[in-house]
Amino acid sequence: MKVANDIIEWLIQSGTLVALVLFAWKFVKPWLDAKASHASTEQAKVAWDLLEQVADISVAALVSQNMTGKDKFKLAVKNVQQAMQIHGFEVNQAAAENAVQSAYERSPLTGSDQTTSTVTVGPEGMTTAIKPADGTATAIDPKEV
Repeated sequence: MKVANDIIEWLIQSGTLVALVLFAWKFVKPWLDAKASHASTEQAKVAWDLLEQVADISVAALVSQNMTGKDKFKLAVKNVQQAMQIHGFEVNQAAAENAVQSAYERSPLTGSDQTTSTVTVGPEGMTTAIKPADGTATAIDPKEV
């Protein structure tokens, strides 16, 4: 027991303990920062997923209402902001409007056909249709590339 006490006393008196703590902190701090960054990213992802779900529900609920499109849009944005605030997330007006517009374009209930879009490609102005994936494409084998 005396040997352990002598070693601890030597570490404290010589300053070696301080050097060891500083050396360990150089390795622990980046790890802690990475963990905090990852947690923040995960929280933001969950918030955006919730925002999309709330916008989808709000748009679906207002589709059959006898209101003008502008009034439905305003009410949907208001509903999205209130629902997100209830869940503890502050959403600004622009983000709520974008989420509602996106939900409207994705919704099969709105009658809008947004599954394809035209994109100009190349200097000649050739156009091509971009279609959503149908799940039949084969995976790329990294060994073949």
